[in-house]
Amino acid sequence: PSALICLPNLNVKLPAQEKKVELGKKVTLLRGISIIIGTIIGAGIFISPKGILRNTGSVGMSLVVWIACGVLSLFGALSYAELGTCIRKSGGHYTYIMEAFGPQMAFIRLWAELIAIRPAAMAVISLAFGQYILEPLFMPCAIPPMAVKLATTIGITSVMYLNCMSVTWTARIQILLTFSKLLAIIIIIVPGVYLLFKGETKNFEDAFDLTNINLSGMPLAFYSGMYAYAGWFYLNFVTEEVENPEKTLPLAICISMAIVTSCYVLTNIAYYTVISAEELLASDAVAVTFAERLLGNFSIAIPVFVALSCFGSMNGGLFALSRMVYVASREGQLPEVLSMIHVRRHTPLAAVLILYPMTVIQVFVGDIYSLLNFMSFLRWLFIGVVVLGLIYLRYTKPDLPRPFKVPLFIPVVFCLTCFFMVFLSLYSDPVNTGIGFAISITGIPAYYVFIHFNNRPKWLQRAIDQVCSVSQKLGSVNPANRELLKQG
Repeated sequence: PSALICLPNLNVKLPAQEKKVELGKKVTLLRGISIIIGTIIGAGIFISPKGILRNTGSVGMSLVVWIACGVLSLFGALSYAELGTCIRKSGGHYTYIMEAFGPQMAFIRLWAELIAIRPAAMAVISLAFGQYILEPLFMPCAIPPMAVKLATTIGITSVMYLNCMSVTWTARIQILLTFSKLLAIIIIIVPGVYLLFKGETKNFEDAFDLTNINLSGMPLAFYSGMYAYAGWFYLNFVTEEVENPEKTLPLAICISMAIVTSCYVLTNIAYYTVISAEELLASDAVAVTFAERLLGNFSIAIPVFVALSCFGSMNGGLFALSRMVYVASREGQLPEVLSMIHVRRHTPLAAVLILYPMTVIQVFVGDIYSLLNFMSFLRWLFIGVVVLGLIYLRYTKPDLPRPFKVPLFIPVVFCLTCFFMVFLSLYSDPVNTGIGFAISITGIPAYYVFIHFNNRPKWLQRAIDQVCSVSQKLGSVNPANRELLKQG
């Protein structure tokens, strides 16, 4: 159960059984779409959509892979839509693994997410924000690394502050940022498609030339494509805050995936219309190269749009992940203070703030890209486990209400895709993948030490009690009113 964060010296009187402080249902259809689109579309489509081209070997096959990855991601998103409508709890992956396979497997997922995956992923997208928000100021000179890190820290701080202050304003800013990145994509698509209709098709000649197709690189191309679409699951992290989730969740997911897939494919077509395959592979920032060819001085705006896109991904990711921390605390697998809700703002203040130092440390410590390399396979492993849980629940809980139900072949195909990417990671990079797997396995002893065993060593119990005591003081929860203020 979760309690309430009260401000110091704030006298709050709540009649028992009459009023309950909880996260409000403020995520409408439009806000849900903005969370999904705003989180999926980061910096990748603007900077380096060349991983797929390099591994496919031809323009035509690269477009086929972009479409296929969009369809496969839609399969995964529809599977999560079913889970979100029959298990109406926030928390996403963590909650669904808890329901299907129990608390130990859920804790391992939580452990891997919190100690490495999410802080590193947040740090990477934040560093991209810091890099591109400063680029117009330093052009054509190189940006000092410390300036990038300081700008990154300011960006992270502003996102944290926004998520602490208001769910409504967080959602409104997310909508604005989503429209800004869609505007940037439209600025690329419209002139590119216009030139295509005018006859600029030389880069599409022999698009499916079999001599250039690289079959051995196709699995890696799909891996890159699926990574580009990652983020469709974030709305499931905030299910409890979604208005009418049995309708809003599936509709938001379907609309978002259709928009993102269309944008990705059309953006790549626009790129290929203006830039040859060889030039695209040689470019460090494809969107900037494209803008310099067609837009002249307006190309300076592209780094700003990229920075806004990164900020939207930061905002959407933090909004979603803080709910997973909140739910894990409510389930008793994290300190109780992390499930407390601010009495006036109705935000999970502690769950948001706990992620701040972890992310900032990653920004300044350094080698986060290698960390992402050996942890990325864990994302697909656990997503595959979640979808496997959907199939498992179909047989173990056939009477579970399912307002939205997908044909069985959809989760089966997507589950096989996830495990294929896991085995691909093991084959292509066994060392880093092994390190990532080892880090996740440390969650097993951690579960038994911190959660399962009651007879802990005295020194460990004293440390846990001290942390809880400090947490309660920071939360300023009156022990006499604890039962009154707890959520049922």
